[in-house]
Amino acid sequence: MKNIFLIIALFSVSFVFCQNSSSLAESYFRKGEYEKASQIYESLEKNNPFNTRYLKRLITCYQETSNYEKAANLLQKKLLNNPSQHYLRIEIGYNFDRQQKTALAKKEYDIAIEAITSNPSLGGIMGRMFQQNNLLDYAIEAYSKAMRLHENASYEFQIAQIYGEKGEFEKMFDSYIQLIDKDENYLGGVQRYISRYINEDATYSNNIAFKKAILKKSISNPKNAWNELLSWLFTKQKDYGKAFIQEKALFNRNPAYIETVFRLAKIAFENNDTTAAKKSFDFILEKTNFIEEKITAELYLLRIAVKNTTRNSTSLFEKTLQEYGVNRNSLEIQLEFADYLTFKKNNPSKAIEVLEKALLLSTSKFKNARIKLKLGEVLVFTGRFNKALLYFSQVQTQLKNHPLSQQARFKVAQTSYFKGDFKWAKSQLKILKGSTTQLIANDAVDLFLVISDNEPKDSIPSGLIDFAKADLLAYQNKNTEAIAIYSTLAQKYQGQNIEDDVLFNQAALYLKESQYENTISNLLKIISIDAEGILVDDSYYLLAEVYKNKIKDTEKASEYYQKIIFEKPSSIYLVDARKKYREIRGDIIN
Repeated sequence: MKNIFLIIALFSVSFVFCQNSSSLAESYFRKGEYEKASQIYESLEKNNPFNTRYLKRLITCYQETSNYEKAANLLQKKLLNNPSQHYLRIEIGYNFDRQQKTALAKKEYDIAIEAITSNPSLGGIMGRMFQQNNLLDYAIEAYSKAMRLHENASYEFQIAQIYGEKGEFEKMFDSYIQLIDKDENYLGGVQRYISRYINEDATYSNNIAFKKAILKKSISNPKNAWNELLSWLFTKQKDYGKAFIQEKALFNRNPAYIETVFRLAKIAFENNDTTAAKKSFDFILEKTNFIEEKITAELYLLRIAVKNTTRNSTSLFEKTLQEYGVNRNSLEIQLEFADYLTFKKNNPSKAIEVLEKALLLSTSKFKNARIKLKLGEVLVFTGRFNKALLYFSQVQTQLKNHPLSQQARFKVAQTSYFKGDFKWAKSQLKILKGSTTQLIANDAVDLFLVISDNEPKDSIPSGLIDFAKADLLAYQNKNTEAIAIYSTLAQKYQGQNIEDDVLFNQAALYLKESQYENTISNLLKIISIDAEGILVDDSYYLLAEVYKNKIKDTEKASEYYQKIIFEKPSSIYLVDARKKYREIRGDIIN
């Protein structure tokens, strides 16, 4: 028994020593200290003769220190001891390549490739070794030969990646398509890799090549995977109408694809392609037999109707509720109707009536919370702050630590701010700054900073009370009145802390009112006041968005995206700005 414990102890010490040596050798190797690294790797390789990583590292150390003969002798010795390890020929050849002895190198590579004929299982390891030495054409040859000789061998993925490295994108796409043709389980993985090489531009050469590869395969071997890939490509290109055609074809073969039609419809809606979204939701409404799916489709169709028309949509809501009934199933539509009545039609009393009925129907505490939140918002719209606060507080109490509770706390802070109770608003916002819901946390930080930076000090007016009144008017969609107060504040408090907040909020309303020149003027003023100010990156980003999406001047948009990239690297807009800047340039977006 003592001997067993002794053996275990010695083994453990040896293992730890080996691990420490390996880490030290790797450290030297990464620093480029190849002489020091080689001394340790010599010992490691001798004690672990079948560890190919130690061998590869040692050979590289010899080559980096021009000890080619030492590398050759070690490799030849290895091959002599194990003649079946034909992959060592690749390392012998590469050692010749490092010395510009290309003919000798080629001879070794050819011997290695030929060895696959008698043992196709060598194709995988040889392909990897060729790749490691950047011998990409040989790697493709090794993988391809192994697949020709063994029907179960599958190296399309590796071959596709190599073609991508070589910039031969058409061949890369063909290889990925071949892989999916063999096994559709690779579909998701292939999409992730291909997304590195395509972008939103349907005329981009890679997008065209990828579409051709799919269509070519779909003719020779039709299957659902090709429609899925085409739908995915068209969605990437924001061509949701074409994506819908593919989804419709998939559904006609298998009704389970209703889920992907839903997903596409929501993406189209979120990206403001209401035409494609409406077609998709109409299709769902026609095809589904499930009441939940019908109501969800109706909900989005109502949202589209509201977004697309200035006409009164009240009758549409009433007709839909009449069809499905004012019951638990239609609660989402009732909430949407209340929101529409309040913020679009300025009819909060009717909205309150709708919501109070909804509250009687709901049996879920989460639905109750959402109804109470909406009731609170409507009451704030009417200026009935205390009753609104009562509803928000109830949600906080009933759903502690839930995102809806955090949302309620923010509403309490916002309502207190509108009331002019800045102290209580700050206390609530301070808690929310660490919210697990990022959007709420960001909103909380923004409002906290507005109050903290602009609170009256020593009874000297700072404009915050009137600023909060203007913000309330903006919340109530009284944009003209709010803009007028902001203008007065901008004049009265010029040069003071609150000026940039006033200009920015007014710019947002100008944008809402399609007054783009006024929007731009305000944002440029903010930047001129203080180039390092807290709202400068917000202003750069909004300027870029206005020029890109409203004025259609991509050159100016690009200029402001660049300012965020190069002047504001810590901005929350950095990732989005970089992506949009590269899209304007026509880069491949990873």
